[in-house]
Amino acid sequence: MAASVETTRDFTATAVSKKGLWIGRILSGLAVLFLVFDGVTKVMKVPAVMQASAQMQYPLRLIPVIGIVLLVCTAVYAIPRTSILGAILLTGYLGGAVEAQLRVGNPLFAETLFPVYFSVLIWGGLFLRERRLRALLPFRS
Repeated sequence: MAASVETTRDFTATAVSKKGLWIGRILSGLAVLFLVFDGVTKVMKVPAVMQASAQMQYPLRLIPVIGIVLLVCTAVYAIPRTSILGAILLTGYLGGAVEAQLRVGNPLFAETLFPVYFSVLIWGGLFLRERRLRALLPFRS
């Protein structure tokens, strides 16, 4: 019989500094506020949102559904126990936003990549406040 080789990975992370924790909370809070606002305006069918969505060639009947999906993903992100799953879901949602911007030919850095910038905000805030994530993605100094 061959000896079994066990490999273990140390998933202990360094403690979160108070400054990093608060910066992470602020970044995450700003992201949640913006996403809730965006989702609610879609669900409420705010005329400016409906007009912008029509310019993006979305069927207007789908805008409230998109808003509900966004609000659910944001709620999952806002709950500390499910925040990593929420960040993954929001990354998928925002990836669809990038595709939509590309499809209609919007300017690259100003509009098309805005969802990418926003994803960095979501993940950055989470990374600063969540030691479990830092354990999975350790940066070496």
